Amino acid sequence: MRAILKAGMVVLVPENDAEREHYAEWCETAKGHVFHFPGGSGALHDLGPREAACREPINIVFDQTEACWQPISNLALTPFMLRGKHYASIEGFWQGLKFSKDTDRARIARLFGKAAKRAAEAMPQPELFLYDGASYAAGGAGHRSLMLEACAAKFEQNAEAQAALLATGERPLLHRPRRDSKTIPGALMADIWMQLREMLRKKYG
Repeated sequence: MRAILKAGMVVLVPENDAEREHYAEWCETAKGHVFHFPGGSGALHDLGPREAACREPINIVFDQTEACWQPISNLALTPFMLRGKHYASIEGFWQGLKFSKDTDRARIARLFGKAAKRAAEAMPQPELFLYDGASYAAGGAGHRSLMLEACAAKFEQNAEAQAALLATGERPLLHRPRRDSKTIPGALMADIWMQLREMLRKKYG
């Protein structure tokens, strides 16, 4: 195998049939990877796929992100239990908080995807609401702590969601929907995911 050094690149040239076959196999496994050259030995070290090696951000928005990351989204069908109640998605939990009747909350708890997101479109966010016997101010620290609690339950209980979150590795997570939430802004939502990712990593290794 002959190596040709050029500005900003190393060109590899196989010189016989065996090298050409080996080179073709290597190209398939190394496609899109980043390599590091520490000097000294002259070896190039494979750091893995470019997205992970360069820690490229992932924007978690259900209908915009890759399918492998969709279970992280609040809209995803990721059943979990919270305080004795069953929810099909985080969005179903969150939108249900806008309603005061348990029957409405139970109905919305079964929803996911756009159906969950639109469940409370005509319902204004009340300034104060009750949940599990406690009073919360909309957009306040307590309200946001409920989102953290719900997401923690989801990622602990739902294997698909947990695997997707851990698979993001060290890449920064973003949440930049077309219309941002006032009660749980995208930057805060993304921070919750990354907090939980670190907790899960420490717990499960």
